[in-house]
Amino acid sequence: MSDAQIRHAIAELVPRGSRVLDLGCGDGAMLAYLQAVRGCSGYGVEIDDANVLACVKRGVNVIQLNLDQGLALFDDASFDVVLQIDTLQHLRNAEVMLRETVRVGRVGIVAFPNFAHWPNRLSVLMGRMPVTKRLPYQWYDTPNIRVGTHADLGSLARHNGLQVLDSFGLQDGQPVRVLPNWFAGTSVYKLAR
Repeated sequence: MSDAQIRHAIAELVPRGSRVLDLGCGDGAMLAYLQAVRGCSGYGVEIDDANVLACVKRGVNVIQLNLDQGLALFDDASFDVVLQIDTLQHLRNAEVMLRETVRVGRVGIVAFPNFAHWPNRLSVLMGRMPVTKRLPYQWYDTPNIRVGTHADLGSLARHNGLQVLDSFGLQDGQPVRVLPNWFAGTSVYKLAR
């Protein structure tokens, strides 16, 4: 699944005109897309210097910040939507950041590679760590410090008292609502307090 397909599917969850905070925004493509297509405003948060520069060049407001240090500079419900697209699996404090996502935003949208997707299971069964479009790295050079499944995030959300407003998978640009833990390479959750 391409970044553009994920971007489009996630954008459909963001109400028009929302004030958005995009955590780990990379080069700002998602926020730029939301500004152009959905009339949104907001900020990206990114640590990498090159990505911060790319955001500025795109006209995306960006704050350079290490997410492992938290979101204390933002008040409760400062944003309509807080995005964590392919970010949670890179953070040391994933559980805290999940709670912070729905504290800072009225709604949090989290998407990440679903390690339980059937090709990944097959790869592990064959004795190898998976390398796929959604998990493109070898086990020894991956930036992911953890892997999770669609079911894992649902359990973590409930454990932290979060409300699951919607959850589904994405595969080949299409929503997967039947057995997403098996049949989707990307897991998506829409959460609130």
